[in-house]
Amino acid sequence: MPTPDFILDLRRHIGHDPLWLPGVTAIVLDTERTRVLLVRRADNGRWTPVTGIIDPGEEPAQAGAREVLEEAGVIAQAERLVSIRALPEITHTNGDRAQYLDICFLFHHVSGEPYPADGENTEARWFDIDHLPTMNDRFHHQLTAALSDDVAARFRV
Repeated sequence: MPTPDFILDLRRHIGHDPLWLPGVTAIVLDTERTRVLLVRRADNGRWTPVTGIIDPGEEPAQAGAREVLEEAGVIAQAERLVSIRALPEITHTNGDRAQYLDICFLFHHVSGEPYPADGENTEARWFDIDHLPTMNDRFHHQLTAALSDDVAARFRV
């Protein structure tokens, strides 16, 4: 799903001014915990875990499961919180400025084979943990934390 309606409504009032938004990252592992679900973003071609914006009143873990289904056609269930962090402010290609509070969860695969379900991504597939495509440091850190035996959520102080 592209930009949620509630954000489009806000943008009509504030233009390109910065918005502080809650977001979610879903690290989805297969049942053997040897592969991770990644999507290739249509806007920049980068491989990432599924990410998205949490709707008003929506529980963050449920938002992650919804985003995984919407973006990759996969049903996944949240296992635990991995990390929480404020991301740097970004400017989208249309000039909109935003800063996200990213809440990352570890999910396990329940059913479905990945495919680019909603047009936000050009590909969706499983990658072997030992043979990942290029990803930014944030996603590598989140995947490492998700695979860790340390179940405490990570955050910056």
